[in-house]
Amino acid sequence: METKNNLKKSILNNITIQIVIAMLLGAILGVIIHNNYIADDAKNFSDKIKMLATVFIRLVQMIIAPLVFTTLVVGIAKLGDVKSVGRIGGKALVWFFTASFISLLIGMFWVNTLKPGVGLQLGTIDKNAANELTEKVEGFSAQNFIEHIIPKSIIEAMANNEILQIVIFSIFFGLAAASIGENSKPIVNALDKTSHIILKMVNYVMKFAPIGVFGAIAGVFAIKDISELLFTYAKFFSSFLVGIASLWLFLLVIGFIFLRNQMATLLKRIISPLMIAFGTTSSEAVFPKLTEELERFGVKDKIVSFMLPLGYSFNLDGSMMYMTFASIFIAQVYGVDLDVSTQITMLLVLMLTSKGIAGVPRASLVVVAATCGMFKIPVEGIALILPIDHFCDMFRSASNVLGNAIATSVVGNWEKDS
Repeated sequence: METKNNLKKSILNNITIQIVIAMLLGAILGVIIHNNYIADDAKNFSDKIKMLATVFIRLVQMIIAPLVFTTLVVGIAKLGDVKSVGRIGGKALVWFFTASFISLLIGMFWVNTLKPGVGLQLGTIDKNAANELTEKVEGFSAQNFIEHIIPKSIIEAMANNEILQIVIFSIFFGLAAASIGENSKPIVNALDKTSHIILKMVNYVMKFAPIGVFGAIAGVFAIKDISELLFTYAKFFSSFLVGIASLWLFLLVIGFIFLRNQMATLLKRIISPLMIAFGTTSSEAVFPKLTEELERFGVKDKIVSFMLPLGYSFNLDGSMMYMTFASIFIAQVYGVDLDVSTQITMLLVLMLTSKGIAGVPRASLVVVAATCGMFKIPVEGIALILPIDHFCDMFRSASNVLGNAIATSVVGNWEKDS
């Protein structure tokens, strides 16, 4: 009897189980509200219930900047020299750009093979819905790209949770601390202790994850007619899922090649972050939890603290796959012919532009809109994918988490042999 009670207690305490239950309950509640209340009341309910997700994501966001700064500085200081940082950074960037390029190719292959945009009717599309995104695209340039990478103030970067800018500052700070040697030890030790305190905060914050997922799912299902939406976008969404499945297969095979039997253990470790990212459509929401789980998996803290912040800016595999897929889909809808060389050029442009606006809300759509403008594809076509984008974002976010977890683990394994 006691064993059964302990088993029940263990299941109830399992955050992954809690999140799955929260998703199901959120979906059920959202459908009930959608089917039994008028649109305005359902919208009002959605806005209020989504506050649960907002609270959870904000709790996570308050941790990210100090966690990135403290762990990265301590990690670099422990690495000890510029040579070590350069070696690991080189491996990271080679992996990130290779994975990004293959992700873009997967999207390009499937959108050209399945042609989900060919023959689609535009009758009921609300083109005004794209205005907010097209406004963000205005002024998008190489200058903005550079300005986004280099922080003019570390305080401002932390206030805005600009991970890439915090990474740049932390790398300089960590290298300077390492070069001073013994004199920097008190500060490095203090930051090390601070990082452990913040990771303890992660445990507290993650207790709110099921509530946040419940609010996010209920809010979406309350205002969207899922059956009608999926019927209308059946070809687009099913084609997108084929692309995502191919991306996951590629990532898992590559992970198995490098990690072998450890791959199964890694997946068990990251199932909870994957579910949270899927439910909240935010890979950022699991950054602290993913940091903790990768360290438990056995990746050295100095590798995790260096790789993961870089990955969140340079290694968004799910988003990359979606960008080529969505851009060429819009071109297909409008009958814009893109030959192979043009599509390859588009792919290379996406490789660069996608790195410049990490942290921007709905960043994938902003990049897609910017790319469409560059290749004379009607930018208002972004409105075509807005109704279904939330559901695509669930899969994109989970894919981003999987890609970063595998990249960090593989580089961590390489460093064991160095």
